[in-house]
Amino acid sequence: MALIERFQKTTDITKWHGQIPMSYIYTVGRAGEKFFREIINGKIFGARCDSCKITYVPPRTYCEKCFARLEDHYTEVGTKGTVHTFTQSYEAYDGAKKETPSIVAVIRIDGTEGGFIHWLGEIDFEKVYIGMPVEAVLKPKKEREGSILDIKYFKPVI
Repeated sequence: MALIERFQKTTDITKWHGQIPMSYIYTVGRAGEKFFREIINGKIFGARCDSCKITYVPPRTYCEKCFARLEDHYTEVGTKGTVHTFTQSYEAYDGAKKETPSIVAVIRIDGTEGGFIHWLGEIDFEKVYIGMPVEAVLKPKKEREGSILDIKYFKPVI
């Protein structure tokens, strides 16, 4: 039974027992669509503002500084970046404890603004540092789906 069918006045509601059904559709938008279509090909794309000379990763529809429209100003930015910050994760997505912790970092792709959160691999936690150069390790092409998870992790650049 829907909420409106049970209660006629919101002042009658003090708590709700059970589940509240919700459904939604998440879309990545035009800028996100370009990003995920290109990641299938092993390329990371950003959006470039010609006025401000800033490239945003992940791409955005508008420049955050001058509000210029950035659609159709996409550019490949490469797969190398730096660790902006990092931590260890001892829990999985579902809250279950992990046997071995993973390293999670904010990665800023070289020459860009922004960044994204992803795993680090092929390195021990004690050796990670802010400013560490890293590069993306992608899944094999046949396994890619157009997801951020097409990047398996970032590894140190030696």
